[in-house]
Amino acid sequence: MHTRQEKMEAFGRLLDVMDDLREKCPWDRKQTNESLRPNTIEETYELCDALIKEDNINICKELGDVLLHIVFYSKIGEEKGEFDVADVCHKLCDKLIFRHPHVYGDAKATTASEVLQSWEQIKTKEKDGNKTVLSGVPAALPSLIKAYRIQDKARNVGFDWEERRDVWKKVKEEITEFEAEVEQAYSNAETEEAKAAAKQHTTEEFGDVMFSLINAARLYKINPDNALEHTNQKFIKRFNYVEAKAKEKGQNLKDLTLEQMDAWWNEAKKLG
Repeated sequence: MHTRQEKMEAFGRLLDVMDDLREKCPWDRKQTNESLRPNTIEETYELCDALIKEDNINICKELGDVLLHIVFYSKIGEEKGEFDVADVCHKLCDKLIFRHPHVYGDAKATTASEVLQSWEQIKTKEKDGNKTVLSGVPAALPSLIKAYRIQDKARNVGFDWEERRDVWKKVKEEITEFEAEVEQAYSNAETEEAKAAAKQHTTEEFGDVMFSLINAARLYKINPDNALEHTNQKFIKRFNYVEAKAKEKGQNLKDLTLEQMDAWWNEAKKLG
């Protein structure tokens, strides 16, 4: 690993390269906050993909891509005379120090749980900090992650189940309600207006089911987004196996019976 001095020199090299690109490259020179934003989202998702796969080579690469965007936005801010990368670093350090009084002050916190419980109160005391407990949840977050963050923030101020096993009653209740509502709504909907209303109502009920399951996952310290992505990857791997088997036999997936596909699916499961 590198020394502190080598790390500082590497960051300085990045700033020098950014200065060169902004001055000499036509593409880099024309970029704005708005034009870069879609690329930033894409790079963040690529980093998340590498993280879930624990692909250290690509984690390093994608971290670099995300870091480039941080430096790029800072350079644009500097050109506007608003802020530069030093301001970004100082604001981050100031925030971290303020939010960790158990490290930089006299407060006591011996567990991660105790730290989390104090953070929401600390955030509301910050200048330009969160005015309400849930205002710190970004509106643009994907819905599944947003639900988890909403619940977690509410928990930090004591709004939570007293016993985690109590959540299962709520989960079962929401599933039962959804099952009953979806069957009744679609069987009784005859006009287009009624069908649209049924879809809206059952969509809301399904949202309640998902919210309750995310709540259960949180209480058992399972990250639902990571859990779902692991299942996505598992499904892709197994389905690709079925597809490969079909090609190997010179068959088209659409021409196979469900029983045939299930047999290969079970083979894929045994392979891991």
